[in-house]
Amino acid sequence: MNWDIQGLPSSARTALLSLLVIAVAYLIGRVGRHIVRTQLGGLVRRASSRWDDAAVESVAGRVPFWSLLIGIYIAAGFWPLAPHMATTLEKSLYVVAAASLTFLASEVLVKLVRTHGPSFDPGLPNTTLTENLIRIVVVTLGLLVILNGLGLSITPILTALGVGGLAVALALQDTLANLFAGFYLTVAKQIRIGNYIRLSSGEEGYLVDIDWRASRLRELSNNTVLVPNAKLSQSIVTNYHLPDQELAVVIEASVDYASDLDRVEQITTDVAREVMQSVPGGVRGFEPFVRYHTFGDPGIGFSVILRAQEFVDQHLIRHEFVKRLHRRFSSEGIAIPIKALVQRHDTPPPPSGT
Repeated sequence: MNWDIQGLPSSARTALLSLLVIAVAYLIGRVGRHIVRTQLGGLVRRASSRWDDAAVESVAGRVPFWSLLIGIYIAAGFWPLAPHMATTLEKSLYVVAAASLTFLASEVLVKLVRTHGPSFDPGLPNTTLTENLIRIVVVTLGLLVILNGLGLSITPILTALGVGGLAVALALQDTLANLFAGFYLTVAKQIRIGNYIRLSSGEEGYLVDIDWRASRLRELSNNTVLVPNAKLSQSIVTNYHLPDQELAVVIEASVDYASDLDRVEQITTDVAREVMQSVPGGVRGFEPFVRYHTFGDPGIGFSVILRAQEFVDQHLIRHEFVKRLHRRFSSEGIAIPIKALVQRHDTPPPPSGT
């Protein structure tokens, strides 16, 4: 087979050479991606750096594309392009390369915040809102750099954005209120991702995410509740995970007036201590106690104070404690009073004279 291309037209030979350069550049990029993954990734792991494998993978994934852009730039030099076309091509390649670097920086920063943010500030939650803010800031800076590189003046653009931003702010008051409320909730650290919270309006659940418009709660029934950020920031919120994740579990009970209260207290404390030690979610180092408080109807009321590791653990603790205390009281002959049901039978008075 004769591969002699000397007989081909000059444009055809230039095209073949250009395609060959682009293909070789792409193959070099594939090899470079493998080198970055193996060599740079190994170096990062040996150095125990905060730059994790996800960041290395983001860089490695773009190496073939960058190599392809270099190949296109080299191949363009083989063609006798007009000055304006050469300038347009160079600017286009510059815009594409700068945009790729901008999105790379955005992706790497988001991944670093997601994986290493808690080590810098454990109280700063990683939310969709914070990730989107990082993307917006990086992309905006990248856009300004691109415009400056193209020789465009940034000052008129910023002025137009300022005037237009005022009109947009007036039109999107509710949206911006939710946006800034979400930013406040994130920075204030009064509620954090994973906390169990209850609003004064009755909604409650685990805080799953804070987005630009609404916060997402996951109820114990596994349903999702969307609460606007502005409403959440203005509500009275009970956070069952702050200042400590553990919480007291108070169970009300009563015994008959004829009961020996010291013996009742001892038996109840023994049962509560057993629940703390054996039931999942109980705080094993906690010493439960009993407090009598009411001479009521039909018996003497008292409270038993136990402790759960977190909010949802209290339900199983209550369940087991009530069962075991009832069984123990029954075996010890301690009466649990039952309020009497009184039924009135109104009858007409007897006739006079009888």
